[in-house]
Amino acid sequence: MGRRTASLLLLAVLGPGLAACSSTGGKPENANQFPADYRKEIVATLRKFFKSNDTVKVTGAMVSEPALTQVDKDQRYAACVRYTAHGVNPGEIGDAVRVAYFYGGHLNQLIAAGEGQCVKVGYKPFPELNQYCVGVGCQN
Repeated sequence: MGRRTASLLLLAVLGPGLAACSSTGGKPENANQFPADYRKEIVATLRKFFKSNDTVKVTGAMVSEPALTQVDKDQRYAACVRYTAHGVNPGEIGDAVRVAYFYGGHLNQLIAAGEGQCVKVGYKPFPELNQYCVGVGCQN
């Protein structure tokens, strides 16, 4: 197959997909869609984090309802998560407060909360995260 034929074939295959992206600018129609599965997405993301940081158990997990929050020049849904992670070494305990940012109804970023960032939110119990336990003594 000639180089020109291959280029035309590639354009024919990729063209419609690229055109679809350009019609919306590659952004979801509703960047501020409410994140319906926010709890599941937060748990899935934190489980990956915990595995890479030798966390074996989580206690005291709490989460706030997502609310529209000013982020730079835009508004985005954000939720606060608070928990205590117990590590591999006996007595290794770490309290954490994180902010989950959502874009298009899905978790986009989960980062450590800045000082005072999550102090005025209403927390609710987060049993899905409290169930995280790996290793001896866990009832999986």
